[in-house]
Amino acid sequence: MRFGPVWPLQTPTPTPTEVATEVATDIGGLLPFEIPIWVANLGKSLVVIALAIVLSRVLVRLLGRRVAQQFRRPSLTRTALRGIRVGVYVFALLTILGIYGLQLGDIALSVTVFTAVVGVVLAPILGSFISGVFLLADQPYEIGDMIELVDTGQRGFVEDITLRHTKVFTLDNTFLVIPNGEIRQRDVVNYSAEDSRTRLSLDVLVTYESDIAVARGLIEEAAREVDNVISGGPNIRVGAARYPASPTVYINNFADHGVLLTLRYWVTEPYKLLAARSKVQTNIWTRLEEVNVEIAYPHSHLYFDDTSGEMNVSLTDGLGGLDAADRTPTATGDSPVPPGQDPDELGEE
Repeated sequence: MRFGPVWPLQTPTPTPTEVATEVATDIGGLLPFEIPIWVANLGKSLVVIALAIVLSRVLVRLLGRRVAQQFRRPSLTRTALRGIRVGVYVFALLTILGIYGLQLGDIALSVTVFTAVVGVVLAPILGSFISGVFLLADQPYEIGDMIELVDTGQRGFVEDITLRHTKVFTLDNTFLVIPNGEIRQRDVVNYSAEDSRTRLSLDVLVTYESDIAVARGLIEEAAREVDNVISGGPNIRVGAARYPASPTVYINNFADHGVLLTLRYWVTEPYKLLAARSKVQTNIWTRLEEVNVEIAYPHSHLYFDDTSGEMNVSLTDGLGGLDAADRTPTATGDSPVPPGQDPDELGEE
């Protein structure tokens, strides 16, 4: 008895819809009622979302310390941890789309079409993201640094740096949220990037009659008495140059109304610059009042000597001129035309 060729039995691959139907049927067999397919898919989606939330938190706790040790910058550490969370959520989203029967190719095509449609709307956001990448790479400031926006004069501490914006906590107890594309185009002063010590300058104009040497010594002593001011020590290095750490007064200029003295001093912390400047000026005002040093102000002196020229003034001529100007004209016989009389009328008479 001859048999023909035996072909292996092939079971057709079930589609996602059929799988969902079987799962719903199996679950429904354990329950006294049937479960619709959309309810089963919804339950799977909720399970995937819950697992994604738990997994993201676990990964952040496990990898947080290692990431911080690797980058050693709070901004990069936070960005890396946010990337881990986003990666987990994106994987969960793709899983949920697969539950509903969407393939990766369909998803890619949909994303491409969606990006082409809303590309104009998302252009500023994408620009902020790109600026955020350059901002993290350039490192102009870090979380916790005190910065100042030059165009507005606002100062504050950097609270957070993301790929989209920078959050600044101002000294007025307010928040500034600045897009990265905008803040990269503005001048930003960082007071605590490498060294928190900051140098300040103060101009004092004293009169030429003052004792300049005494004034310089008193101004330097007045600055040293402030707690936040560095009173001495080794020179402070700025780039390739070194500057005196103690307060120093220089003769800046011989001005029109006095000698311009410039005080340069260093403060230990940049967080109370206005308070330190106010204390230094108060001490200088008190010290200069006790000695023969006067703060100059705009004024002028008129001085005449032998080379100033001469001007002859006659008192008699001056009074006579005044009398002639005040004297009222009267009609006399010698006057060819009486006052108030028209010459034409006189000719007719």
